Amino acid sequence: MNDTNTTQTRLREMPSIDELLRSTTCTVLLDAYGRELVTAVMRDIVAELRAQILAARDSPMPEFGDVVGRAAEKLAAMMAPALKPVFNLTGTVLHTNLGRAPLPAEAIAAMTAVASSASNLEFDLGNGKRGDRDTLVESWICRLTGAEAATVVNNNAAAVLLLLNSLAMRKEVPVSRGELVEIGGAFRIPEVMARAGSKLVEVGTTNRTHARDFEAALSTRTALLMKVHTSNYVVEGFVASVSDQQLAGIAHQHGIAYVVDAGSGSLVDLSQFGLPREQTVAETLSAGADLVTFSGDKLLGGPQCGIIVGRRDLIRKIKKNPMKRALRVDKITLAALTAVLQLYADPTRLAERLPTLRLLTRSEDDIRSVAERLLDPVSKALQGDATVSVTDCRSQIGSGAMPVDLLPSAALALCIVGSRGKALERLAARFRALPVPVIGRIADGMLLLDLRCLENEAGFIEQLSFLSSAGEAP
Repeated sequence: MNDTNTTQTRLREMPSIDELLRSTTCTVLLDAYGRELVTAVMRDIVAELRAQILAARDSPMPEFGDVVGRAAEKLAAMMAPALKPVFNLTGTVLHTNLGRAPLPAEAIAAMTAVASSASNLEFDLGNGKRGDRDTLVESWICRLTGAEAATVVNNNAAAVLLLLNSLAMRKEVPVSRGELVEIGGAFRIPEVMARAGSKLVEVGTTNRTHARDFEAALSTRTALLMKVHTSNYVVEGFVASVSDQQLAGIAHQHGIAYVVDAGSGSLVDLSQFGLPREQTVAETLSAGADLVTFSGDKLLGGPQCGIIVGRRDLIRKIKKNPMKRALRVDKITLAALTAVLQLYADPTRLAERLPTLRLLTRSEDDIRSVAERLLDPVSKALQGDATVSVTDCRSQIGSGAMPVDLLPSAALALCIVGSRGKALERLAARFRALPVPVIGRIADGMLLLDLRCLENEAGFIEQLSFLSSAGEAP
């Protein structure tokens, strides 16, 4: 028999899709995933196996159970959630790529309560008429900031975009050159302003801007003065900037508004918790700002959103912009934000109940104790593939909040003695391949697992048994 006949014979011996679907071993897959998806996956696998036989006549003939097994693996991978929890051991507490602020139990309960049923999202329970979703959180935001009014959109960039489009469309907005920031993902303030339809007027220099620079930039086309918080970098040395009080005075003298993009937006004085001081939103308003925009998922410790607070007349104008509807938040976000804001009513317990603040204020001694407890379990799980030691390190707040302020911490340092090439990357990949991925950082020839954000020690240790089979060994 020639090679062609042999190949054709082997192809005919392949089980049909109907045979595979009728098998008892496939029943579980049909019950779990449904006939349509299972059938499609089976066809893909059979097509792959046929292609292998055509490409190499001596390729092994797959067993019946192997085909179903491959289908089960593929289906499980397809149906696994793409968004999953991870252990953030990077040392960056508010890590943009890892979801920023972890939410407190109160916020999670509030989200769950409204997720599975109808709610009064835009319904006034008092008068039985249509309501405004901002009223669900506005009173708490105003209580904590001293603002007259507030509105919420889906992030701070959206807040800035909406504000400028509402108040400065086709008009000029002077901004200091030292504040033309680029935020994550290469989005830049000048580009956001352009998309909003306002014209940026750069004033001063990168390191020094004076009140006279803003006064010289004013014209009949000036809509407002704007200050952008340089939350993701610091200019030091021979520098000068204009205070909120000065800018507010200049703006009000000329009958225009003064607005501040506060970025991470702290609601309380963080210095009381031993953290670097950051001007609060309330202080910015007290200094003369007419509007302040800030994030809900950074220092505030809540869900992703952008908040605009300030004068009632300006907030009213912003809310009339049709873009507000496109940028509004849903009931889940509002439920979580309300629950987080309510925690601020009890400042004496805030550091205990708000995860972001709890992690930022965690003591170095506490973190080192965690590292010492994990030293032996991690060493045993690695089975000699790497040495493990406890080392001092520095955590950072992250997400553009206080970029130069580092927090003393402790980490497990994993080293591969005499390794070459990408051995550390492969080791890091093994940790990322665990059931709950572990994300560390590679620095100074080591894989560092900064333990500041690790609170579930038991869950971390429990899955270490999978480490030897996870990913590719170095």
